[in-house]
Amino acid sequence: MSTTTRPRGGAAARLDRFFEIGARGSTIATEVRGGLVSFVAMAYIVVLNPLIIGGFSADQAALDVEGGWLPATQVAAVTSLTAGVMTILFGVVARLPFALAAGLGINSFLAVNVVGQVTWPEAMGLVVINGVIIVILASTGLRSMIFAAVPAQLKAAITVGIGLFIAFIGLVDSGFVRTSGTSSPPLQLGESGSIATLPTAVFVLGLVVMGVLVARRVKGALLIGIVATTVVAIVLEAIFRVGPSIDNPGGWNLNTPALPASIVSLPDLSLVGAFDPFGAFSRIGGLAAIMIVFTLVFTNFFDAMGTMTGLARGAHLSDGDGNFPRLKSALVVEGVGAIAGGATSGSSNTVFVDSAAGIGEGARTGLASVVTGALFLLSMFLTPLTQVVPLEVAAAALVVVGTLMMSQVTEIDWTDFGAALPAFLTITVMPFTYSIANGIGVGFLSWVLVRSLSGKARTVSPLLWVVAAGFLIYFVRGPIEALLGIG
Repeated sequence: MSTTTRPRGGAAARLDRFFEIGARGSTIATEVRGGLVSFVAMAYIVVLNPLIIGGFSADQAALDVEGGWLPATQVAAVTSLTAGVMTILFGVVARLPFALAAGLGINSFLAVNVVGQVTWPEAMGLVVINGVIIVILASTGLRSMIFAAVPAQLKAAITVGIGLFIAFIGLVDSGFVRTSGTSSPPLQLGESGSIATLPTAVFVLGLVVMGVLVARRVKGALLIGIVATTVVAIVLEAIFRVGPSIDNPGGWNLNTPALPASIVSLPDLSLVGAFDPFGAFSRIGGLAAIMIVFTLVFTNFFDAMGTMTGLARGAHLSDGDGNFPRLKSALVVEGVGAIAGGATSGSSNTVFVDSAAGIGEGARTGLASVVTGALFLLSMFLTPLTQVVPLEVAAAALVVVGTLMMSQVTEIDWTDFGAALPAFLTITVMPFTYSIANGIGVGFLSWVLVRSLSGKARTVSPLLWVVAAGFLIYFVRGPIEALLGIG
């Protein structure tokens, strides 16, 4: 009988080797902390996704063509389930610190543009088809080829654009930036040009606390800032009873910070498997269904590509050309996320830009994703706890992370206008149109046109021409659909 004993730290050593934790300059503690911060930054999706595609009653829901609707409690359960499973899968297979959840662009598109034509099961069936196409593109290597064809300066611009985008999201979600209700100016500072609400003041406090901690290089800066500011928010809400913004224009934007009366709730997973992949084709016709799938694929494909580019650079995992380890695996799993999201009726799951919060905390490997995914699975049973952290606190973390990602702007050669203009358009269009895919598309089109018409056509990859042509169709799909009598 062998007397060999397991070496001390054996499990930790195996984790280190599998996820390459030490090789990437990280530690297990840092990865766990980063995974926790990513979850805290993303947990709002469990509350927000049901508000977009679900409802607490048929009167409050996004009704489909037959009057069907998705109950909010069921949407919340499958949102947590799918995000948890897919983020763990991504962490184990791709071994990168990127978390997946229901993509905000696609769920809004489904609720606003699709379910007026088809039923919810049919809409989710189209999401599944979109995911299958993306998996095929990724597994055949075509998606990786397109990724590699993107010039390094455009990849840097995508990273900077995403940094500006998530910072803008944070500023808007916190109420620090609001629509003015007029065309000039369309945006304004806070309420009537001043910071006049308690939730926005909490955002400012959180931004200052996190900014100071990051500047002082305190380990766990974002996590400490989130916890501390949430505690302050809970105390302030208990004193002033501000309430949600739906009841009070100056209230909390999504979650009202308060200790929940109950912690545990059982998830209702009735929506799992409630999809119809072919019903839309018979209901609205093959051409109309194909146009919807085309829109889903383009949005899914390039949103994810841009997000992963930015996150990999932020984590210092990409090379000089912007490529990162296990790229093909990452692209395949992300496509599976779209399939899983449609199959569970929670909408397409994609890499979440909010993962940058965990990366800003020091996460560098897939172990952080496993931690984030495990917390999402736990959140199915602890839904009340996911509502403790107000969106204004998470928004402060996004602004800090956006600032960190802006550092990539130095990799763009601003003296070469043929690169500067496409880079500038990529960076600015993302936040201004609230779409990563739009920013990438404008960047691709302008890069191809400016480089080619200025005598540098040979430097443009043929694949980039094909993708640019696809984006041209994507941008004018409205007139094309009208011409074909679709919609």
